[in-house]
Amino acid sequence: MKKYSITKKAFQMYHSYNPKYFPLMFVQIIFENVSPYFNLWLSAEIVTALYEGRDRGELYTLVAVTLFGNLFIRVMGAATNRSGATQLEILENHQAAAFNHKTLSLDYDKIEDPEIRQHRRKVKENAWINSYGVIRMRMEVQRLMKCLVNLVLSMMLFAEMISLIVTVGFQWLGLVLFIAIVVCIALTVLSQSWSIRKITLWNKNVADQMLDENRIDGGYRPDGMDNRIYCQQGIISKLREKIARQHLKIFSKTADMNFVYGLPMSLFSNFLEICSFLIICFYCTIGAFPVGSVIKYVGFLQGMIQGIADFFAALNSLKGNEIFLKVYLDYFDIRNDMYQGSLAVEKRSDKKYDIEFKNVSFRYAGAQDNALKNISIKLKVGERLAVVGMNGSGKTTFIKLLCRLYDPTEGEIVMNDFNIRKYDYRQYLDIFSVVFQDFNLLAVPLGSNVASASVWDSVKAEMLLEKVGFGERYAKMPKGLDTPLYKNFDQDGVNISGGEAQKIALARALYRDTPFIILDEPTAALDPIAEAEIYAKFNEIVGDKTAVYISHRLSSCRFCDRIAVFDQGRIVQMGTHDELLEDETGKYHELWYAQAQHYT
Repeated sequence: MKKYSITKKAFQMYHSYNPKYFPLMFVQIIFENVSPYFNLWLSAEIVTALYEGRDRGELYTLVAVTLFGNLFIRVMGAATNRSGATQLEILENHQAAAFNHKTLSLDYDKIEDPEIRQHRRKVKENAWINSYGVIRMRMEVQRLMKCLVNLVLSMMLFAEMISLIVTVGFQWLGLVLFIAIVVCIALTVLSQSWSIRKITLWNKNVADQMLDENRIDGGYRPDGMDNRIYCQQGIISKLREKIARQHLKIFSKTADMNFVYGLPMSLFSNFLEICSFLIICFYCTIGAFPVGSVIKYVGFLQGMIQGIADFFAALNSLKGNEIFLKVYLDYFDIRNDMYQGSLAVEKRSDKKYDIEFKNVSFRYAGAQDNALKNISIKLKVGERLAVVGMNGSGKTTFIKLLCRLYDPTEGEIVMNDFNIRKYDYRQYLDIFSVVFQDFNLLAVPLGSNVASASVWDSVKAEMLLEKVGFGERYAKMPKGLDTPLYKNFDQDGVNISGGEAQKIALARALYRDTPFIILDEPTAALDPIAEAEIYAKFNEIVGDKTAVYISHRLSSCRFCDRIAVFDQGRIVQMGTHDELLEDETGKYHELWYAQAQHYT
């Protein structure tokens, strides 16, 4: 079984998500598959009893056993089927949770890596397109269980048939038919193995091709507001029709391939059924067993042959599925290489955490140039530092390095004389509260969004919402902090505007009450009045925290103690607003008057 090592590893992982499922499924399969054999055996007995003219009482007994036996089997089958459906739901939920947990546990640089994103999409689309991966493995394991049950039941009847044939001796015609059956079984299994291998490779190529096409298709949003304004529905329809034609061409070719590769197997399988029927009829005519047994032996022999074919088909399918399982397992094997550190972050009531960038450079994976180049800056405790610059100048990358979402490519960042890599990663993150430019609120109650937890301090949350200017909107919320945001999961959810969401995100940052607060365009979605209110009480809001503030609106930086001007990944200027404005050749002067000309 060495060649099924990938399947074995995947099955052990998949089975651990719900150990109850497969044992229960095996019991369910027993009840589902014992019924045909039970009916075949009793039907043969009833036909034989009628043919031989036995007593009516015996016939009534056989009919009663058939009816009550089927009732018992159906009741037990229904019970296990219901339990099996529940356990399958649990299994799939736990598997999805494990996959999502793996994604959420990856280092941030892995989350943003295009190759890993593509890897994640490939796992999902393999399952969506052809049910390959763990879904196919589950289906084939269940098919193996079914085959084993069928083979055990059919072999019992096969032994009975052979014992009856031995009593009359193997006739030359029967021997020829028996050899033909064995040869046809072998040819069916071999052709099936060849067919499954070819179809699997074809489907892998289809899946790879569909992955790119679905990525392109996903880029066209039919519900976009700008699509309505600019009447882009026609363009989108044509693009999607083009992709649909490509998909139709692929699916048609796939159907043709399935027919061609499956034809030899079908021919051998049909010839096998003919030989099986002939050998049973032959031995019945020479008196090896009664006429009613024709029904029984034809049925079970076909079941045995089908079981053998399905058994090897399932094995071949499992083997073919391993190329998709490997993609699944490789995703779980992605290793986090960011050093987690072990040095405890000292809890200081004076919030004295000195952080300094020393000749720091950083380059994103796959990029040719550094996003940051030789950055050196020291954050003073309790100061307000503004970070300004044009788009792409490295401002957000600077924040990502400060929060240790990435590690520097060159240089080092130190806090209180220790490289931040040495600190416990989780404890280091806990000293920052950040409102990112692309922040995200969840479709959960308002209180959970503010506290980032399922329970919250109501007094503190309400005070902070009031402080950031959300008080008037909060007063209109029917359930207060229990009001769900958005309508994803609750019809009573409240949709909020971009500016309102930004205020909630700011309250969330303040609720955490950390030594550092970082605001990346914190007022970009606010109206001028709300923005002015935030700036007027900015010092009150931030308190004694060290604040780093990123903005394109230079007028909002005047209240900051220092301003760091970024340009092409470097800090090209540093000083107060007045000092920087005096340098008429500097970048800050250029940016300031580029904006000021529209207001003077």
